[in-house]
Amino acid sequence: MSQLIDKVEAANLKSDLPSFAIGDTVDVHTRILEGDKERTQIFSGTVIARAGRGTRTMFTVRRIVAGEGVERKFPLHSPRIARIEVKRSGIVRRAKLYYLRDRVGKSVRLRERRAAAAD
Repeated sequence: MSQLIDKVEAANLKSDLPSFAIGDTVDVHTRILEGDKERTQIFSGTVIARAGRGTRTMFTVRRIVAGEGVERKFPLHSPRIARIEVKRSGIVRRAKLYYLRDRVGKSVRLRERRAAAAD
């Protein structure tokens, strides 16, 4: 049964997604419909959670706007998401970064993962 579901879902999975992890800072480009016009809105922040599998995969992005924390959940394979850009990778030791909700100011920052040096 599970194999049948995976086969049906495979048609709706996006193939051009970048690999990103918890703690990464990303720009999520979302398609917004306003009447008959379509525009792209960018939500930039830190990925604090990922959940689900297959077409039901969701990820949560958190950012600070005017001193207030704003979180937004996105379906990873949604047609409303135009693209996802990874700005920087953070070093974390947790699967969920809910502890960032209690932090303010510089303590919210995560250490950056450096790219491996090419020999």
